[in-house]
Amino acid sequence: MCGVFGVFGHREASNLTYLGLHALQHRGQESVGIVSADGRQLHVERFMGLVGEQVSPEAIARLPGDLAIGHVRYSTAGETHIKNAQPLACSYANGAVAVSHNGNLVNARELRAQLEQDGSIFQSTTDTEVIVHLIARARKPTFVERIVSALSRVRGAYSLLFLTEGMVVAARDPYGFRPLVLGRLRRSRRGTPVHVFASETCAFDLIGAEMVRDVEPGEVIVADARGLRSLRPFPETRRHFCVFEKVYFARPDSVLDGRGVYDARERMGQTLARESPVAGDVVVPVPDSGVPAAIGFARESGIPFGMGLVRSHYIGRTFIEPQDKIRHFGVRLKLSAVRDVLNKKRVVVVDDSIVRGTTARKIVKMIRAAGAREVHLRVSSPPTTHSCFYGIDTPSRDELIAARHSVEAIRKFLTCDSLAYLGRDGMMEAVGDPQGRTHCDACFTGNYIVPVARLGRGRRLHA
Repeated sequence: MCGVFGVFGHREASNLTYLGLHALQHRGQESVGIVSADGRQLHVERFMGLVGEQVSPEAIARLPGDLAIGHVRYSTAGETHIKNAQPLACSYANGAVAVSHNGNLVNARELRAQLEQDGSIFQSTTDTEVIVHLIARARKPTFVERIVSALSRVRGAYSLLFLTEGMVVAARDPYGFRPLVLGRLRRSRRGTPVHVFASETCAFDLIGAEMVRDVEPGEVIVADARGLRSLRPFPETRRHFCVFEKVYFARPDSVLDGRGVYDARERMGQTLARESPVAGDVVVPVPDSGVPAAIGFARESGIPFGMGLVRSHYIGRTFIEPQDKIRHFGVRLKLSAVRDVLNKKRVVVVDDSIVRGTTARKIVKMIRAAGAREVHLRVSSPPTTHSCFYGIDTPSRDELIAARHSVEAIRKFLTCDSLAYLGRDGMMEAVGDPQGRTHCDACFTGNYIVPVARLGRGRRLHA
């Protein structure tokens, strides 16, 4: 999972991109990069680490021009190395190009093998570089046509931003797995509109941009000196937006696919309370992602809401762990139990999902240690039973606790008094898709819209 941001037509394009990436930091903490264009050439700055820690005013000063794109990367199965940081930028016979990618191409290994056999030399282990090589090899007269030619050969999930010396191009896969939105700022000093693109609308809020609309599935939008134009070069198909974006990954203040994320999560909690009621004294969220669902659960059930767990917002990427191991040290570093809220209470804990189950087990034990009489766990999504191959780094099925165990077996492992998940129908109702026709839920059902069998069990290439 990654975050992308782009600006066309603003003299402080790189600074706006920095701010946009800051708002998208939740989508990737491994690396950050910005590439700008000044009409003559591209300027590149990429770093390992967080936006606020790594991108300095001096780096922004080295990124002149009124066009820019940026990227924050979430570490997946690919290597953690600066060579995989994005945007990828390169020069070839037809000019220079940079690209930011959110998603995952399921046929990247196959395409890479073909390209290497034909003489291509790769500099990274990301699937994004496959797209760059396909663009360079496309026998088409214009850059936009070369993009379309390249994307016609890839399969899977992509929300992409391309940058040349004079244009920004946005593209989204025909299924619309990952989000991508178009926005607008006030006009520049030259009187031309300022167009902005982002993975989520929360990035527009920070810079004062107005959301115009989603980049539609299968759409290619070009921003250049002639203005803004839209192309629909791919066959139309039914959209399958990733439902896990609304369950967990997106920021709650974003609007995805026309619906507020916070509202969807609160509705998930309300539905969960109706589906799996339980007697309790306090409803406690696992912060931060479990908060809206817990509020919905409390409102529907009539059980008081309480912040029984407090999350530290000041954890760096590294820390010194005591040599004399403290039990559950990692969880205690991030979460603290509030004894006044939990002591002698029947606690209903609401979380958005359970993956391996190890963290949830530690949280249950922490709450009991704070004096809780009972701990009942409620999960505002169905059991995660399958891996995602479209851009979210869920583990292999062997590591997914719900793929191997029944709900009762999971409850015993977690040591909670009861455990219940939100049903698929309730989740789809909450996100505004009661028929379950416009969202991808493969991580819950194994229903992969784009076939992934050829991936096998080997290492995957990731954006």
